[in-house]
Amino acid sequence: METPFTKQETYIRDFDPKEYFDTYYAPRKGAFVGEWTLFVLKNLHELFSSGEVKGDTIIDIGAGPTIYHLLSACEVFKNIITSDFLEQNREQLKKWLRKDPDMFDWSKIVQTVCDLEGNSEKCAEKEEKLRRAVRNVLKCDALKKNPFEPLVLPPADCVISCLCLEAPCKDADAYCNSVKNFKTLLKPGGHIIIQSVIGCTYYYIGKKRFCSLTVTKEDLKRAFTEGGYEILKLELKEREDMALTSICDHQGFYFVHARKLGNL
Repeated sequence: METPFTKQETYIRDFDPKEYFDTYYAPRKGAFVGEWTLFVLKNLHELFSSGEVKGDTIIDIGAGPTIYHLLSACEVFKNIITSDFLEQNREQLKKWLRKDPDMFDWSKIVQTVCDLEGNSEKCAEKEEKLRRAVRNVLKCDALKKNPFEPLVLPPADCVISCLCLEAPCKDADAYCNSVKNFKTLLKPGGHIIIQSVIGCTYYYIGKKRFCSLTVTKEDLKRAFTEGGYEILKLELKEREDMALTSICDHQGFYFVHARKLGNL
């Protein structure tokens, strides 16, 4: 069954961050805990610990209600600006920052990152370090030329986005335009990191079915080369665990690290 494109209004009305967390990230049962999170966390740990990407500020676009993709970034950047289109997701991010009693439990994934870093006993310190680094939780719209309109953010050293663009982008051209627009958020020579799923047409949150743009390797190459970047790493990994394709039908994952070209 083909999934019709999911409009922004539907996300505003139907996207439940609690059901999203329970479906994909809840300890021991989340569909993304394991293969996906290990792919992302290992790539980010290796990149940020290499010293290749560093600076003062990193901008995170379309975080959803999640923080796991920022756990290695806080070791490199002292200022993190995170964001999402949906108010309900931004509120969940703020709950985690405030340590509200009903915040989402990211401890299992935090433990994975600490293990990768060789600091297995320092999970609490890791969470507090990330909390201190997050300066703002902003509204963003990845489809706009300036995703943070009407705000104009100072150019950052790095832009990161995780599991975002396949939701708002209706086709490959829209994806390419978004990647190109992100360049305006970066300093000359700044870095961009995007990771998500390939070959995905839908995903469920509870009983709600959402559309996902199917992205190919060729789409990724086009988006970054035409967008004015030098691709430094493009890694694709096939999905191995096909047990939960009824929840999300992605066929694999991708990780792109690129650098902004030019002086503007």
